[in-house]
Amino acid sequence: MAPAVPLALLALVALLAPGLGVAFPGCDYPVHLWCSSWEIAVACQAESRCANLSRPAAAPVELSLFYESLCPACRGFLVQELFTAWLLLPEEVLSITLVPYGNAEVGAGPIRCRGRSLGHHRPRSDRLVLQERNVSGKWHFQCQHGPEECLGNMIETCLMHEAKNFSTYFPVIFCLESGSSVTKNLEACLQVYAPQLDGGRIAACVQGDVGAALMHRNAQLTEALDPPHQYVPWIVING
Repeated sequence: MAPAVPLALLALVALLAPGLGVAFPGCDYPVHLWCSSWEIAVACQAESRCANLSRPAAAPVELSLFYESLCPACRGFLVQELFTAWLLLPEEVLSITLVPYGNAEVGAGPIRCRGRSLGHHRPRSDRLVLQERNVSGKWHFQCQHGPEECLGNMIETCLMHEAKNFSTYFPVIFCLESGSSVTKNLEACLQVYAPQLDGGRIAACVQGDVGAALMHRNAQLTEALDPPHQYVPWIVING
C-alpha cells in the first residue's frame, strides 16, 4: 500500500499549483493560514484561491464642503450636484461634512464665490472682511453677502446640531438652498423633510450662545484648511 501523504503536504501542493506560484515577499504565514483572512490572502497573493473570503468593503469617500448659504455657486453645487450624488450612491460610499462659514478673512483683497451657479455664469468678487469678532466674550459675525447670509449659515449650523443625523438634515438644507429664501423657509422645509425636528429649538440655538459657539467652530475649521481656500464652494476629498 502506498505511504500516506501528510495533509499539510497536500495543502502545499494544491496552493502551489500552476497559477498560484510560491510565497511572495511579505508573506510570512504558513500555507494553511493563507485563506484565514483577506489581509493574509492579499499578502500571499492567494485571493483567487480563497473562495471562502469576501472582499472587505472599501472605506467611504470623505467629502467636506466649505460654503456660504447665499453664494450662488455654492447653492448650485449643493443642489444640482452634491445632493443628487448623495441620493444616487449607496450610503456607505460617500461621507459628507458641511461647513457653512465662507470666504471672509482679516484684511482686504479679492475673494470669490465662483463656479457654475444658479443663474450666474461669472465669478462674483467681493472685499474681504473681518468675519468674526469676540466682543466681551461673545462672538459676532460679518459675512460676505451681508447679515442675511450670517443668519443662513447659523440656521444651517444649528439645524445640523439639533438633527445630528446627516440623512435627516441634508434634505432640509437642500430644501433651504433650492428655495427662494434660505432664512425664511425653515418651518416649511422641516414640515416636508423632517417634521420630527423642533423648529423652536433650532431658533433658540440661532439666537443664543450655542449657535455662536458652533459658528466659531466653523470658523476654526475653515481657517485650518491647508492649503487655505481661495474661493467657495471649496471641496476637500479625503482630507
